Amino acid sequence: MPVQNHIPISSNLKENEQFFKDAIGVGTSFDLGVRKLKVLKTDVHLYYCNGLCDTQYIIKLLEILVEANDRERQTSKVKTVIENRLVHQQVNPIENLDEAVDFLLTGLILLFIEGETTAFAVDVRSYPGRQPEEPDTEKVVRGARDGYVENIIVNTALTRRRIRDERLRFEMLQIGERSKTDVCIAYIQDVANPGLVELIKKELQEIEIDGLTMADKTVEEFLVKQGYNPYPLVRYTERPDVAANHLLEGHVLVMVDTSPSVIITPTTYFHHVQHAEEYRQSPAVGTFVRWVRFFGIIASLFLLPLWSLFVLEPSLLPKNLAYIGPNEKANIPILVQLLIADIGIEFLRMAAIHTPTPLSTAMGLIAAALIGEIAINVGLFVPEVILYVSIAAIGSFATPSYELSVANKISRLILLIVIAAFGVPGFMIGVTAYVLFLVNIRSLNTPYLWPFIPFDPGAFMQILVRRSVAGSSIRPSIVHPQNRQKQPT
Repeated sequence: MPVQNHIPISSNLKENEQFFKDAIGVGTSFDLGVRKLKVLKTDVHLYYCNGLCDTQYIIKLLEILVEANDRERQTSKVKTVIENRLVHQQVNPIENLDEAVDFLLTGLILLFIEGETTAFAVDVRSYPGRQPEEPDTEKVVRGARDGYVENIIVNTALTRRRIRDERLRFEMLQIGERSKTDVCIAYIQDVANPGLVELIKKELQEIEIDGLTMADKTVEEFLVKQGYNPYPLVRYTERPDVAANHLLEGHVLVMVDTSPSVIITPTTYFHHVQHAEEYRQSPAVGTFVRWVRFFGIIASLFLLPLWSLFVLEPSLLPKNLAYIGPNEKANIPILVQLLIADIGIEFLRMAAIHTPTPLSTAMGLIAAALIGEIAINVGLFVPEVILYVSIAAIGSFATPSYELSVANKISRLILLIVIAAFGVPGFMIGVTAYVLFLVNIRSLNTPYLWPFIPFDPGAFMQILVRRSVAGSSIRPSIVHPQNRQKQPT
């Protein structure tokens, strides 16, 4: 039976109990229960959800309520006595049964008093989950080792710990007709663009779906309407320090309960090529690391297409680079070799994810020593194919954003096919179409290639060179912050 809206709480506890039995299965579902007791000769029902509540807090509350029978004599003020004895920082009065159901399934306990049309919801939630630990995808040599977890309360606390500003706001929404998943919008009130905050809030409120079982990824698809565009339009992070830094720049975060990743909006292409490690080193070292990463990303995208072009058109190479290309005739066309090897790397990546850790080393040895070496010896691949595919794969792994690395791989495969079909004109047309495609992408009304297109010299220099924190006093204009100055003047 679906829960109806705005059903008032009955003063008869049996009617309320029957509603909970019919609506959410109290008495049928083993994890939903009710504890019945008498306080000052008045019936009191306590509803709870096992696994989402802290049992120790419930036991303590029950002890305090039962003690009222020995210490209190005025039975005419039972509601006041019970309310004053609920020793907890979050006690909310509720008057609707539908609201009570939402609270109960969220992990709060409910207290109903005979003869009263108001109940109390006490927040004793204790969600199962892990402790904050360093994210596997954003490791740093030096820096904090804590990371977001699947508990949205812990995640907001990790963020609040780094920004103790009274203007930091966490606005909570519930999305999903059945899941009623908690979704939090985080921003700094006097920094973030109010229009951006309202836009994100409006898009989230308009989401109509049964549940957010895939958490933040489902929210992203509703928020930016990506369609079949492979390039990421939002940035994910599991590091509280990265999220806090973006908040101070004027970005808006979207946190989804049950997900250890936080969505950063709005973002551009260049947000996905930066890593926290660059800011944990000196500016010179950070710039060097950044440039090495840039070369890796460029290699992952253009190295294989360029090499295949030179194989098809050897005349394009100068004499001192004439050695580039296969020295012997291959049994299989170069394009087919490149596609097989590139997709084979993807097979290995998937296998590494699904292989138990103790077996992953053995799998790597099999792939390198057996498959690669034997494939060359039998003539399936020429050695250069394995070399350049490996370099491109390493460049993909060096890309900080996993989503961007996969999108670049798709673009690389398309370029390979276009070059094989049309040669040099295909390369020129393919690269031009690729750049125009990125130029036309907009994420929440934000140009995807900013600050390169449209060109912003100051911001573009900050992309190329990791400036010192003391020298970065202006917030990026792409987020249209209310306060452009990062530091007090």
